[in-house]
Amino acid sequence: MLLILAMSSADIAVRVFRSLENDDLRVLQVIETGMSKHEFVSEEQIARFSKFDLARDVDFRLNRLDKMGLIYRMRGAYIGHTLNYAGYDCLAINALVKAGVLEAFGKSLGVGKEADVFGALNPKGERIAVKFHRLGRISFRQTKRKRAYTADSVSWLFQSRLAAEKEYEALKLIYPFGIAVPEPVGQNRHVVVMGMIDGGRLADWKKFPRPERVLKRILTNVRKSYLKAHVIHGDLSEYNIILKPDMHILIIDWPQYILAKHPNATELLTRDVQNVLQYFRRKRMLKVDLKEALEYVTGVRRTIAV
Repeated sequence: MLLILAMSSADIAVRVFRSLENDDLRVLQVIETGMSKHEFVSEEQIARFSKFDLARDVDFRLNRLDKMGLIYRMRGAYIGHTLNYAGYDCLAINALVKAGVLEAFGKSLGVGKEADVFGALNPKGERIAVKFHRLGRISFRQTKRKRAYTADSVSWLFQSRLAAEKEYEALKLIYPFGIAVPEPVGQNRHVVVMGMIDGGRLADWKKFPRPERVLKRILTNVRKSYLKAHVIHGDLSEYNIILKPDMHILIIDWPQYILAKHPNATELLTRDVQNVLQYFRRKRMLKVDLKEALEYVTGVRRTIAV
């Protein structure tokens, strides 16, 4: 048990997934469905919807899943169960494997505030990245302590799913225009599968050659996203710009994107550009006027001096 507690949810899911049996996955799916209406799903409900014997099959499967670290058990007026992130991860992994999107996992590429990212392979042996969305990295028990749960509220599980759906939607809008984002490959529940992400966050690079060229590439891609795809990132900073070993960039983390026609488009685009310029001013001693940069990314200017 100590080993499970020391691992991230995605680590647990990746480790135990191959040992899951179809009946285990069936029980996880029943709990997932039940969670749309109940905080905890009773054993009687699990037996009824899975069509498994309560005393024999359901108890056995729930004990297995509990030992694997995929569910949380509550004992009170009745014994109920809910998925944790690792259990939800396993359901998404299973769907992506069945869809022919995902074949095998590699090493972790990073653990962030709201996501875990793993390297992986597709069935053709091509490298891909798998992103597990984590809404604020708040466990279900922590959420329960901090606010009352109601059947009408959208749980952490479904909020993470919405974030993944929106990010995948953004990538599909942007990628065809040749903008420097990972290729969208697939999505299920709270997981997005995309082209491989090589490199490190801009914020983590202590130094790199020709920062003015990197800044120009960032502004050019913000411009292309705005003018061609009509999409604004909405949360751009040095923490979601990847600088690759060849000094090209990838812009990641798009769940907060908006369209250029959104009422707050000007405000959010200005904030995106300002965040980037402030980083380069503070860390790379490059001074670019915000007004000129905005005129460039919105197409008023054809060029910009960096």
